[in-house]
Amino acid sequence: MQQPITFYTSQKAKFEAELKIQRRKLNQSSIVRFVVFLSIAFAIYLFFGQWNYVIISSIVGMGSFLYLVFRHADLVYQRNKLKALIECNQVEIDVLNGDLSKLPTGEEFLNTEHYFSYDIDLFGKASFFQYLNRATTREGKNELAKLLASNNISDISTRQKAIQELAEKADWRQHFSAIALLIKVETTSKNITDWLSDYKSFIPKIMRYIPIIFSLLSIAVVILSFMGIISFLYLLLWIGIGLGITGKFLKNINKLSFHTSKAKDTFQQYGQLLNRIEEAIFTSKGLLEKQRNIHSDVQKASTLVREFSKRIDALDNRNNILVAIFLNGLLLWDISKSYQIEIWIDKHSQKVAQWFDVVTFFDAYNSLGNFAFNHPKFVYPTITKNGNQVLDAKQLGHPLLRTKNRIDNDFNIGNSEFFIITGANMAGKSTFLRTVSLSIVMSNTGLPICAENANYSPIKLITSMRTTDSLAEGASYFFSELQRLKMIVDQIKDDTYFIILDEILKGTNSHDKAMGSKKIVQKLASQNAAGIIATHDLSLCELDKEIDQVKNYFFDAEIIDDELFFGYQLKKGICSNMNASFLLKKMEIVE
Repeated sequence: MQQPITFYTSQKAKFEAELKIQRRKLNQSSIVRFVVFLSIAFAIYLFFGQWNYVIISSIVGMGSFLYLVFRHADLVYQRNKLKALIECNQVEIDVLNGDLSKLPTGEEFLNTEHYFSYDIDLFGKASFFQYLNRATTREGKNELAKLLASNNISDISTRQKAIQELAEKADWRQHFSAIALLIKVETTSKNITDWLSDYKSFIPKIMRYIPIIFSLLSIAVVILSFMGIISFLYLLLWIGIGLGITGKFLKNINKLSFHTSKAKDTFQQYGQLLNRIEEAIFTSKGLLEKQRNIHSDVQKASTLVREFSKRIDALDNRNNILVAIFLNGLLLWDISKSYQIEIWIDKHSQKVAQWFDVVTFFDAYNSLGNFAFNHPKFVYPTITKNGNQVLDAKQLGHPLLRTKNRIDNDFNIGNSEFFIITGANMAGKSTFLRTVSLSIVMSNTGLPICAENANYSPIKLITSMRTTDSLAEGASYFFSELQRLKMIVDQIKDDTYFIILDEILKGTNSHDKAMGSKKIVQKLASQNAAGIIATHDLSLCELDKEIDQVKNYFFDAEIIDDELFFGYQLKKGICSNMNASFLLKKMEIVE
């Protein structure tokens, strides 16, 4: 199996070589366009006065020049796409080397009241989301955040297979991302779908034929005027009539043009991404279902979206005042193009949201597939429904820690067991809690986890690890803790959760904390809840003698030759070595 860093390095080198060729083609294209332009000018000068030759030279020359212009635009697009592909591979190389600086943090998704996301650093700087996210659309980014925070434990196997398949399509994923990066969209897809669903037509159906009839009459008027059969004033009067007819609809046309201009870039981007999805060959159930949502029509979704973009472009010609006067005066252009846009909206507007949702799905899952590809040694947990174990993992580790810095642990917890974990300061308790929490979130999402192998019985997660006070709401730290614990107790009445607590009741005195913590664990154990609590309070460990499902584990610290060493290994039993006094003396804070 090719290592990810090797793949990205070779991909980057390949695209850089192609970019050099593309730049040469662009330079050649610019030179050819300039030569053709000079040739047109020279031909007009050479044949000046011989109008037949001038007209023929102009038509042939302008036709050639326009072809070269469109060809040059395509070359520019290909160049920009290669730049985007190089950027995609460079980002992956940076991330694998520990540099996340080019990736968005996802701070907008921080929520201190969420069941677990704030406690386990799911969002924010150096978060799992920052490490994972490669979504290129705003909606894809939102969907990815929603997936991670959803606590959804259904259809995990379907999600696993979809992620596995996308992980194998590294080239497809990169081209999908590169295409999306090329167009910057300001208007969200939701705003567009809301506008389309609420849209009310204003062009009468009879106007389907009137612009055609008016255009034919305009041709006749123009010919008669140039032949001198009718006065030029009649031509101007005819143009005035056309502008007058258009003016009756001007207010609504302006409003339509405003909305379609804002939607144009989004349709261009989504049309290209839809085409990328349509052309792919998928086999997993989850991906095939999404693909069918854009294959169900006689015409492909991407074709219909491109057609709508062209109609918007045609209406946008009105932005040139001279063009607008003659097109509307002679062809009723704005009315005709507005009617064509309204026909499209009437036929397809209800499907647009579904098409956009498919793009959003693939944009979000691109990140998940990319993560799986970047971690070939991670494993997809075997899903066991109604099993006796919540999580049985060998060599479980935190996915964001580099391999050389990571200490892995075997971990096996039953579906009604509650672990009490003690240990010295900095011994690894909190990191381990986040490791288990994140492994559950990743498993529920369908991602592979950092382990050699794992069996998992799906369960929702709820935590209390990082409570904050609120001066604005007048809530003390202790009261915030109580509210959090109350929320947990209330939730487990109606549903099954894996509970993770870290040093609860820190806002009260030692005696109250010990008594309160015991009562909380007893309460949770009485409801057969599974979970972990980390604590410095050794008296809490006495509960394993009172309650069968309570087990004691610890992280050890040793003082060797006046130096403190941490093993970061989870062991059965109760911690006997604490390090606060040692550290105070070591740092010469106290004697």
